[in-house]
Amino acid sequence: MTARLDRFNWDDIKVFLAVSRAGTIRRAAQMLKTNHATVSRRLTALEAALDSRLFDRSKEGLVATQLGEELLPHALKVERDIAAATRCVIGRDTRPAGVIHVSIPGFFARTVVMEDIAKFAATYETVQLAIDFSNSIANLERREADVSIRFAHEVTDDVVGRKLVHLTKAAYCSPEYAAKMQDNQGEGLNWIGWNEREDRDSAAWISTTPYPKATLRHRCFNSAGQIALAAVGEGLAMLPCCMGDTLSELVRAPYQKPQSDRWIWLLVHRDLQHTARIRLFLDFMAERILARRAQFDAA
Repeated sequence: MTARLDRFNWDDIKVFLAVSRAGTIRRAAQMLKTNHATVSRRLTALEAALDSRLFDRSKEGLVATQLGEELLPHALKVERDIAAATRCVIGRDTRPAGVIHVSIPGFFARTVVMEDIAKFAATYETVQLAIDFSNSIANLERREADVSIRFAHEVTDDVVGRKLVHLTKAAYCSPEYAAKMQDNQGEGLNWIGWNEREDRDSAAWISTTPYPKATLRHRCFNSAGQIALAAVGEGLAMLPCCMGDTLSELVRAPYQKPQSDRWIWLLVHRDLQHTARIRLFLDFMAERILARRAQFDAA
């Protein structure tokens, strides 16, 4: 193999790892927050530099070749080492200034949490926030974020965290949709789901809702899309009450009681917990969110 290894750099490793984890170019591009063409071009250039394929292409996606499998543990080690070195440097930063990368579930963009973030930004003008609104769970070990505000039942990562407040959820729909509903467990109604498999016309979670006879018709992997579909009368969307109750275009569907949902967690990698700007953000947000407990655990 006449590989030109001088062209094998950290950016190449990030592309290789993203494709390995995602299994497709498109999903790897989403992970890297870039486009399909860029990842495809970078992967093709990398394989050309190595004079060997790293993945076999198939209709199901990309499968690592023998070289790809052999390279993977070395690439993972490089990723871990770079992330650890970066955390070591940031962890010694005692200045209350700089950038904080924050991962937040998408639906929080329509909740009072944004008021708290705006208050923090106004209070600490030397700190900049880089916020990723995503339904994906940020890996703090790989430094996909400095701080994660997570929506979960439990957290098993090797991170430092606080379990802050409990949330409730309910079904929401347009006022017109609510007006035509009957107390019949949702018979004749439609659900707007998330990312359920397309070969299923229902989902297990529906049976646990107040409308078990409603049909899963649409799927949308973000709350903005669900809200938009529900607002034009396309069905019911299950949303956290702390968001749904603030939406002027939706109402709580009748014949239901709010259900217990997950918790809000505030998480950070242990190497960064004493970094000045991150400590400020953690303490500030924890205090503000806890003070709003009743708004999140709405009846």
